[in-house]
Amino acid sequence: MKDRESFDKIADKIDLHLIRVLNTVLTERSVSRAAIRLGMYQPAVSAALKRLRELAGDPILVRSGAGMVPTDAGLHMIEPSASILRAAGMLFSDARGFDAGTTETTFRLAASDYLDPLFLPQLVAQIKLQAPRSRIEIHPLSAAADYHADLAQGQVDIVIGNWPAPPEDLHMRHLFGDEVVCLVARNHPAARRGWDSASWLQAEHIAPTAMHPGARGVIDDHLGSLGLARNITVRCPHFGLIPAMVASSLLIMTTGRQYCERFTGLLPLQILPCPIEFPRMMYYQLWHERTHASNAARWLREQVKTVADTLRK
Repeated sequence: MKDRESFDKIADKIDLHLIRVLNTVLTERSVSRAAIRLGMYQPAVSAALKRLRELAGDPILVRSGAGMVPTDAGLHMIEPSASILRAAGMLFSDARGFDAGTTETTFRLAASDYLDPLFLPQLVAQIKLQAPRSRIEIHPLSAAADYHADLAQGQVDIVIGNWPAPPEDLHMRHLFGDEVVCLVARNHPAARRGWDSASWLQAEHIAPTAMHPGARGVIDDHLGSLGLARNITVRCPHFGLIPAMVASSLLIMTTGRQYCERFTGLLPLQILPCPIEFPRMMYYQLWHERTHASNAARWLREQVKTVADTLRK
């Protein structure tokens, strides 16, 4: 409790101007250069530095030869002070408008690597081309991920994936649909003689690890609705590695055609029609009401849609 009261007292004495002086003095390592950069008189910067030293109980910046260097405490203040200034700059920027060319926004999205292998690379390239000062964080969709909570708490801005029925409590935008096909090695027996539904079900299948306990995925959910089950002998959490496993085995990978086509020219693989009819795999981007009206988030969602349209064509 005393620590909290002490923190509040210090916070009451610090304004954004002091934080800016602190960061500038530490990065310039010179009171005179900091004054020029801040457009202030040198005595005013010195007075602000004196206040900062009193608040910190540390010299923050000390002489070393002809120049000055930060103390250990000062070094640890550089990044937090820069982070505060970045946050302050963004505080009302989105309400005023969004300028991709100058924004320093951090875009956070969650996606699995079962998307088209070109999707995320092209999306990152497009964002960095139009918003070169932005930052991008890509979070995995895994069994440990709770994308509902992540969206609500601001850990991610959008989630991209495929669901047979997207959650109704989130905003949704359709990206594309894809035909379900089978990927096998070129020397797989089915590539020569074909298969029927019974032989396909009995063959060895590889599937991604479940997204959460009890989840089966769109392929096995549909099979279950028909009273059927395939013989899954391998599960892998790294979807992007599955084609290489298929190429050197008799395993069958069942997923969207667009994904499979990215690998047939790279590995000894062949695409076969599935003997059981599946509905098209539908891909969406989902977002929370929290970011629905955000100009920056709206711009991000438009980039996602544009890249998806490009790949679909």
